[in-house]
Amino acid sequence: MPEWLIEDGIGETRAALIENGEIVEARVRRDGVTPAGTILDARLVAVAPRVAVEAGGEQFLMPRGVSGISEGSRLRIEVVREALGGTENWKRGLARRTEEEPRPAPPLAEGTPGHVDGWDEVLDEARSGIVSFDGGELRIEPTAAMTMIDVDGWLVPDKLAQMGAWAAARAIRRLDIGGPTGIDFPTLKGREARQQVDSVLAEYLPAPAERTAMNGFGFVQLVARLERPSLLHRATFQRTAMAARKLLRRAELLDGAGAILLSGHPALEAQLRPEWLAELARRTGREVRWEARPGLAIEAPQAQLVPR
Repeated sequence: MPEWLIEDGIGETRAALIENGEIVEARVRRDGVTPAGTILDARLVAVAPRVAVEAGGEQFLMPRGVSGISEGSRLRIEVVREALGGTENWKRGLARRTEEEPRPAPPLAEGTPGHVDGWDEVLDEARSGIVSFDGGELRIEPTAAMTMIDVDGWLVPDKLAQMGAWAAARAIRRLDIGGPTGIDFPTLKGREARQQVDSVLAEYLPAPAERTAMNGFGFVQLVARLERPSLLHRATFQRTAMAARKLLRRAELLDGAGAILLSGHPALEAQLRPEWLAELARRTGREVRWEARPGLAIEAPQAQLVPR
């Protein structure tokens, strides 16, 4: 029976749906970012060139706009997509106007608190963008327009496309991929072969999602709700922050006696917030130290116990 496990991490909350001992769906909520589903009071700060509001020290864009109020007016909003990170305007959070009472966002999932085994493997998969399956592999790349999934392998085209469709649907759930997504399959001859791939996608893709039928060139486009950055997006565009949180998780799980020595690329130091290091010390009851090591890759920091 599938079960959600919720891990209260330092700097983020992690949720994983476990089925037969494997993570089949993963979600992350970052501290300090207002999540989708939050309803709060806001102030209209701009109507051009984009409608923008401010709430809780964070700005949100309102793609549907507002009417009947002027800049500086108060209104109530619901966050429909959290900020994606980055300085570009379009990466700010998105919101819509609502009359509902203020409330926090619903939880990532309803589950049991606990440690999530296999989390590092999911993050490594997101970082590489390569997902292997029996007979081939997917190469997944996030772009500004959409997430692209390329299906490649050594099976005959129709079998490769069917296996690739199953693997793509699985990766979309496992890596929390939302928004527009394109899947490039091998070109198939005949409508029946394309319909078989469509059937696989219909069975395994998470709902709700809209998709086109496979065209004659083997391309399928999906559109699903986008509420937060995918793990793939985080690994590509927030790699330093993601590596820092991964390091804190690894340090929290250390077993034994001694002080915690965190070492890594100097770029990580700015991401290790003082309050997070203090929380690590509180949770573990250990002294926490940092050592910059320029020779380590950003994705390869280390956490170890050393004598006090």
